[in-house]
Amino acid sequence: MSTGDDIEDSSAPLIEHLAELRTRLIHSTLYFLAGMIICFSVAQPIFNFLTAPLCSQLAERGQDCDLIFISPQEGFFVAIKVSLLGGLILSFPFIANQMWRFVAPGLYKNEKGAFLPFIIASPFMFILGASFAFFVVTPLAYDFFLGFQQFGTSGEVIDGVEGAAPLSVVFQGSAQEYLNLTIKFIVAFGLCFQLPVLLTLMGKAGLVGAVGLRAVRKYAVVGILVLAALVTPPDVITQGILFVVVYGLYEISIHLVARVERKREAKLRAEGLWFDDEEEMEGEDSHPEDFEDEEPRA
Repeated sequence: MSTGDDIEDSSAPLIEHLAELRTRLIHSTLYFLAGMIICFSVAQPIFNFLTAPLCSQLAERGQDCDLIFISPQEGFFVAIKVSLLGGLILSFPFIANQMWRFVAPGLYKNEKGAFLPFIIASPFMFILGASFAFFVVTPLAYDFFLGFQQFGTSGEVIDGVEGAAPLSVVFQGSAQEYLNLTIKFIVAFGLCFQLPVLLTLMGKAGLVGAVGLRAVRKYAVVGILVLAALVTPPDVITQGILFVVVYGLYEISIHLVARVERKREAKLRAEGLWFDDEEEMEGEDSHPEDFEDEEPRA
C-alpha cells in the first residue's frame, strides 16, 4: 500500500470523530436554545423568584420592593439574562449526556466507571453552591448593603444639616443591576463548589496528591482570599463566607484525594505491584548472583 493510502486511512477516523463532535455540538445547542425559549416564556416569574432575598430584607425594614428600569430596553435584557441562566441550567443534563455519549466510546469499562460519578457530582455540587448563595449569602449581603439607607423608623425623612432640606436616602435599584449581582453570587459559589470534584478527579488521574495539597495549604489560603475579593462585592461578610466555604471545600478535597490514593494503594498491593519505598524497589531489581563472591561477615 502506498504512503498516500496510509495517510487517507489514518485521516478517516479523525474525520469521523469531527463529524461526531459536530453532531453532539449541534444537539447541545438545540437543547440550550429550547431551554432558553422555555425560560424566556416564564422569565417574569423566574425574575420574581430571584428577587426574594432583596424583597425579604426590604419587608423587614417596612419598605416596598420596588425595582426600576432606567432605560426602555432594560426589561428586555433582563428577560434575556434570565432565560440564558435558566436555559443553561435546564439543558445541562441533556448537554452532559451529549458530552458523555461522545467521550464514552473511547473509554475502557473501568475508566467509564471512574469518570461517570464525576459527571453526576459536578451539576449536583453546582446546584448546591448556587442554592447556598441564593438562600444564605445573598440575604446577608443585601442586609449589609441596605443598612446604609437613611430614613426614620416609620419611613420619614431625616433632618439634615441646619438650614438645608430634610434628607432621606432610600434604595431604588435597577432591575438589571440587581440581577447582575445576584447571578454573580450564584455563578461564583456554584463554580467554587466544583473544587472537590476537580481536585478529586485530578487525584484519581495522579496529577495531584494529598501530601502535595497539604504542603501548599498556605498558598491555597492566599489564593482563596484573592478569589473571594474578586468574585464578591466589597463587603467583609460575603468575602468571609466565601473564604470559609472554599477553604472548607479545599480541606474536604484533601481527604477525598487521600481516600483515592488509599484505594489505589490497596489495589496495587492486591496485585503485587506496590513498593513501599525506593530501597525495596532496588532490592527487587538486584540479583542473588551479585552477592556470590562476597565473603561472609564475622
